[in-house]
Amino acid sequence: MAEQQTIRAGTHTRAAGIDEGLRAHMNKVYGIMSVGMLITGAAAWAISGLAVTPTGELSPLGVAIYASPLKWLIMFAPLIMVFAFGAVINRISAAGAQLFFYTFAVLMGLSISSIFLVFTGFSIVQTFLATAVAFAALSLWGYTTKKDISGWGSFLIMGVVGLIVASIVNIFLGSPAIAFAVSVLGVLIFAGLTAYDTQRIKAEYIEHARSMDQEWLGKSAIMGALSLYLDFINLFMFLLSFMGQRE
Repeated sequence: MAEQQTIRAGTHTRAAGIDEGLRAHMNKVYGIMSVGMLITGAAAWAISGLAVTPTGELSPLGVAIYASPLKWLIMFAPLIMVFAFGAVINRISAAGAQLFFYTFAVLMGLSISSIFLVFTGFSIVQTFLATAVAFAALSLWGYTTKKDISGWGSFLIMGVVGLIVASIVNIFLGSPAIAFAVSVLGVLIFAGLTAYDTQRIKAEYIEHARSMDQEWLGKSAIMGALSLYLDFINLFMFLLSFMGQRE
């Protein structure tokens, strides 16, 4: 009897330790993600301000990043960096991965900076707040639900690939119908990914918690932050296409 009580006590202690570690890990994920969001927002706002003259015309910088062939590189650079991040994550330190992520956040700010020239500031703030509320609710559900949604992953990733292809095609077609369909599907897909990624990050921590590999935990937090950051940014951009009021 005493031995069984000791085993139960030990099991309870380990479970409590994992729960405490999980909370700390998720707080770190959300913290890194939030810093990335702040960097992106600040970079986008600053760059958009430098891109126009006091008379409202594009400055030389604005012409370079919005009206020259360079705009294509700026548009696709974040996607390239995401693939590069996945390729090098196992070869760099956690500190290096964090620096990579924050550099990526600056580049993303450059990539989306035109929203400050296209949409009113009020509608951008309004959409951001709506996105934040939706993201928080979806992430909370993904964290707390007992339902296993790991099976969503392959379908959601296929959906993202479809969105990328459709968006590229529509750059040349300029179809409002395709743009609307992409926006609707984009909101649904990244809403699903928010819940899915949150549950995946939680499950990965629990699976590796016993090893307490600090280097892995550090990199895992950064990769988790990147996943949720991308979910938030894309959800925001697709919602902005509906809620944004043009200048």
